[in-house]
Amino acid sequence: MADLWQLTSSQLAIDTLPIPPDMIMRSKVLRVKNKRIRLLGLASAACLLVLLSAIPVRLLIAHIQAPQPQAILTLGSWSDREYFTAQFATAHPDLEIWVSTGTPPENARPIFRAFNIPDSRVHLDRRAVDTVTNFTTLVADFKQRRIQHLYLITSDYHMMRAKAIATIILGSAGIAFTPVAVPSDAPPESWLRILRDIGRAILWFFTGRTGASLGEELP
Repeated sequence: MADLWQLTSSQLAIDTLPIPPDMIMRSKVLRVKNKRIRLLGLASAACLLVLLSAIPVRLLIAHIQAPQPQAILTLGSWSDREYFTAQFATAHPDLEIWVSTGTPPENARPIFRAFNIPDSRVHLDRRAVDTVTNFTTLVADFKQRRIQHLYLITSDYHMMRAKAIATIILGSAGIAFTPVAVPSDAPPESWLRILRDIGRAILWFFTGRTGASLGEELP
């Protein structure tokens, strides 16, 4: 019993020891920093939400002002997309065509010529290195030409990712798009790739950087 009383008294003595002023100050500073970080996070999230919520409005305005597509954008990869685009373009003879990093020009030009499409109508742009940069490298060109509505052509398995990216990059520039899928036997792309490129598109929206180093192959 005496030992228990001695232990309790010692604990009470420890509990009643004064806290050093510098420790109190550090605790207050830490609480203030944590509060600022939380507020900054909330403000950033609110800013992100407000800015991204404007995209559907801009897309709606673009659809109203340009209800019909004014040009064709093909996301290059395999020659089947160029063949499909050339055939599709014969039904839309007034529309110019942009192919973003497709097959080499010496292979692409003959495809369009075979459908009697003149070289002056076809723009073979080679700046893109992946799907995100398919859009970021051309969006300023479309804005400069006052294009507000595009046909977006790519393979069916690739279309979901392309639409997700286009909604952010083209939509933020007030450019609407009508998807046209090229049939294929390939399975749909993974959600991991789609979510990664949505993140990259948002990064571009806020910083102008594409995060191309993140564009490595994923399943």
